[in-house]
Amino acid sequence: MKKIETDVIVVAAGLSGLAAAISAAENGAKVTVFEKSNTTGGAANMGMGPLGVGSPIQKNQMVSLTPGEAFRKHMYFTHYRVDARLVRDYYFKSGETIEWLMDMGVEFVGVQRAFSAPENTRAYSDGEFTWHVVKPEGGGIPGPRAATSMTKKMTERAVELGVEIIFETPVSKIITENGEAVGVIAKNKAGEEIEARAKAVILATGGFGDNPEMIKEETGYEFGKTIFNFAIPGMKGEGIKMAWEAGAGHTNANMELMYQLPDNMNHFILDGAFRQPCLWVNKLGQRFMPEDQIANTTFTGNAITAQPGSVAYSIFDSKMLKKYKKKGPDIVSHVHPHDLFDNFDEEWERDLQNGYEPIAQGDSIEELAKNAGIDIEGLVNQVEEYNEMCAEGFDEIFEKDRKYMQPIEKGPFYCCRQNVGAYGSIGGILINHKTEVMTEDYKVIPGLYAVGTDACNIFGDSYPFILSGNTMGFCLNSGRIAGENAAEKLNEF
Repeated sequence: MKKIETDVIVVAAGLSGLAAAISAAENGAKVTVFEKSNTTGGAANMGMGPLGVGSPIQKNQMVSLTPGEAFRKHMYFTHYRVDARLVRDYYFKSGETIEWLMDMGVEFVGVQRAFSAPENTRAYSDGEFTWHVVKPEGGGIPGPRAATSMTKKMTERAVELGVEIIFETPVSKIITENGEAVGVIAKNKAGEEIEARAKAVILATGGFGDNPEMIKEETGYEFGKTIFNFAIPGMKGEGIKMAWEAGAGHTNANMELMYQLPDNMNHFILDGAFRQPCLWVNKLGQRFMPEDQIANTTFTGNAITAQPGSVAYSIFDSKMLKKYKKKGPDIVSHVHPHDLFDNFDEEWERDLQNGYEPIAQGDSIEELAKNAGIDIEGLVNQVEEYNEMCAEGFDEIFEKDRKYMQPIEKGPFYCCRQNVGAYGSIGGILINHKTEVMTEDYKVIPGLYAVGTDACNIFGDSYPFILSGNTMGFCLNSGRIAGENAAEKLNEF
């Protein structure tokens, strides 16, 4: 068995792991990172950018939101059912973290909110300008994977600081002695076992979004049936299980909900095209929420979860499609291409011919309902009621913004089934505001830290979409906090 001695071990080199490794190294620690894949960044390579409050970019854009205000808004949103001290420390560090990234050479397009709430709910649900969107490598319009340029710069910074990153070497066990974490057992791609010893171990393995069995056990959702989350390869939950085996407290783990099409990255035009405030119904053909609220993907994911079969259907007619093609979508996505409807026909016909199951078309409402699997009588009655309200210019049921009250009357009609989706899992390991892992009875396990989505227990039951970029923000800042605290502990030995 090969043996390694170091100061700080970081398990996984995703966003939180890189932040922890860099932070510990900047504070004088010798750092070794074990990464089971052959590259860094993990799920962050799918993202667009982190939250920051009080950053130089916000100040330049005259965004006046303060860390204290963000902290209070977050705590009100979660009804104070999360660790206030951890949330406080995260927000008060987040602005400086953006500057820390900029010093590494990370460039940001700017700061924005993820969505603007309709006027009738704006007072308590509007998004804040916290999302720092990363400039893609080589420029261009930012979109999914824009944050890859950030993780690349962070990797370069880690290497510059002397951090050793050992790829294709998964960790299987945390070594504990006398109740303290003193190292890990890993195995490299040649099959050789490694015993690495250190003063601190930081877990940053990214949750269990690629583990259907664990998703079912921890959240009740069934992957591929009731939830279609991003399953980033390798996110199996090993870090969480290793922490539990080492005595860590078990917190409620959730899925970071949204909504999406199955295999949505291969049907991205349609995934974006149907995220419009047209007519949304459930399997019974009944409306279930004001459609002008769908830009808040978390709340919409919650609403779909509560429907029969945990599915919903987005419907528009030929007249609306013609309008979308001419004037663009009613709701412009920050994630999907802006020319969605220029390419709609091509992708629609391709997917229809290939039998892509979530979509359906019909020349009548009855035919559409039959093809989509919606209750026929229910949908016919709902369309009749909805069209009457459109003619009156007022939604008597949900008070949907009148500018989106467009009737469903001209065939052919288009329908797309919406499923509960998620970015991945969040939570599982109990930590304190220093990111130290604690036992079930809140006693610190010396030398053991957990960061990122493995320990993200600050959202309550729903992602705080009002403060966008929060997951990546927590990954970065919890990683920095752990790295700093682990390095500081070295002085005690």
